[in-house]
Amino acid sequence: MNQENNNENNLEQSMDKKIESSVEEAPVEETSVEQAPLEETSVDQASVEETPMSTTVNYLDNSVIFDMKTIDIKELNENMASESEPAIDTSMYDQNIIDIKQNRIVNGRVVDITDKGIFVDIGFKSEGMVMKDEFAEIPDINDEIKVFIKSFEDSKGNFVLSKQKADFEVKWQELRDTFDDDGLVQGKIIKRIKGGMIVELGGVQGFLPGSQIEVYTVSDFDKYIDLECDFKIVKFNEIRRNIVLSRKELLNDEMKEKRQEILAQMEVGMILEGIVKNVTEFGAFVDLGGIDGLLHITDITWGRINHPSEKITLGEKIKVKVIDFDVKNIKISLGMKQLEENPWSSIESKYSEGTKVKGKVVNLMNYGLFLELEEGIEGLIHISEMSWTKHIKHPKDIYQINDEVEAVVISLDIAEKKIALGIKQLLKDPWESIENKYPTDTNHKGIVKHFTQYGAFVELEEGVDGLLHISDMSWTTVVKHPSELLSLNDQIEVKILEVSSEERKLGVGLKQLQEDPLNTYKSGDSVKASVVKILDKGIIFSTADSIEGIIPFKDLSDSEIDSLKNQYLLDSEYSLKVSEVNNSMKKIFFTADVNTDKEDSTPSDKE
Repeated sequence: MNQENNNENNLEQSMDKKIESSVEEAPVEETSVEQAPLEETSVDQASVEETPMSTTVNYLDNSVIFDMKTIDIKELNENMASESEPAIDTSMYDQNIIDIKQNRIVNGRVVDITDKGIFVDIGFKSEGMVMKDEFAEIPDINDEIKVFIKSFEDSKGNFVLSKQKADFEVKWQELRDTFDDDGLVQGKIIKRIKGGMIVELGGVQGFLPGSQIEVYTVSDFDKYIDLECDFKIVKFNEIRRNIVLSRKELLNDEMKEKRQEILAQMEVGMILEGIVKNVTEFGAFVDLGGIDGLLHITDITWGRINHPSEKITLGEKIKVKVIDFDVKNIKISLGMKQLEENPWSSIESKYSEGTKVKGKVVNLMNYGLFLELEEGIEGLIHISEMSWTKHIKHPKDIYQINDEVEAVVISLDIAEKKIALGIKQLLKDPWESIENKYPTDTNHKGIVKHFTQYGAFVELEEGVDGLLHISDMSWTTVVKHPSELLSLNDQIEVKILEVSSEERKLGVGLKQLQEDPLNTYKSGDSVKASVVKILDKGIIFSTADSIEGIIPFKDLSDSEIDSLKNQYLLDSEYSLKVSEVNNSMKKIFFTADVNTDKEDSTPSDKE
């Protein structure tokens, strides 16, 4: 149906063309008539008038349409084929049309080489020039090369091309395809920069982080310069045009098979060689040739170390022993000290009780110091075992780290791996003969060295101190602090009150150098004393030997008290009668005689 409609349309178009052609022919005849001589116009007027009438088509006349010839499709196609236009030669379009656009890579042919540059024909209206320094090797005339169109016209009107840019773009596309295919790329490490290395990939440079060079931490980067090897592209940034490479991932992939082989053959107790690849505070990781093992700080040596770097260094080749391993989680525990005999296995023969030893101070604590006798063997010298006589607050007051010290083995506990040492045992214990040297009730001179709230320590000789209690300082005065009577470094004489070698105690007294003056007084004695205070509780007196006495107001009436206050004057001396001697209070009580004679109440100086 569609074909019939198309044929009808073609038919109508053909008829229109014929009608138009007939219309176009009419003016030609008119022209010829008009060009005839003027004198013939009047003679042949009738023929001239008929000519235009015969060639004019009246399109309103129905006969023009109904008298049209009817043809079929086949005839129409034959007529159209015979009337078609002559064929056009298109061979000139068979050649490749070059799409010349800026910032595009095109193929070109070298047409000229000058000192300034190389001219390349890329099919444009003029040749472009490439600087010579962009070529590693100068091409020959007619060589085909790829170039990058940088600019159609620079500031001097030149057509600018670039060989390096073209090589970069070609290589960039190759690297992009390699990255998409998760492939490998070959390159050469050319220089070191902050954080890693620069790798030449053939026109494009990539960055190799320091952490991606080896499976272990690298300290010497310079030894990798000029190294050619394969790399894996781990990051491809199209916008910033940078590439991040990794050599470590390739090494890890290569090691996977080795790891399985090593684990399959591994046994506890095996001795292996490895390279220290990383050192941390808690230990070191050792590369066993494809698999890493952990060497804990406690398994490096039998002795004491604060950091693994004290015994091993990064990149060092060491021998280790397999302590334990986990095939499923690929974990291996290693040890170095296990390669040597445990020093505690033969310690009893070396360090029996009473053995004199020498060692190095390795640690100082507030309770003592640790002395290293040999690698892996340490003993504790408690602060109480440092001196027989000195009171040491902290070992650092006497010793320092790395000091060499002699000591004696006090006890040995193999099960707990503990050795107790002592320094004072090297000297004779002065307390063993203290009782013979300082017998009770003997007098000795000493120096006041130290005060406490309850007394003072008096040094009788170096290392031998005696305690002088505040209650033993004066017969007559109540002492609240030793500084009321003594000063540091005072040289005084004391009496030995008690001594015990077992309890290591030595007590001395100051007041015991004299007889207790209270013993010279008894009830009923007449004593002269001076008034020093008049208080509400009584009148206070002081005797010639500084014993305090008192007339108490207890049980007296107000009038009697007033009478006594008026009777005894301050700083006046009176003769008084002793009513009581109180040794615990160190006081004498006098009789309060209100009705005493005028002579008795009169001050002595007035008598």
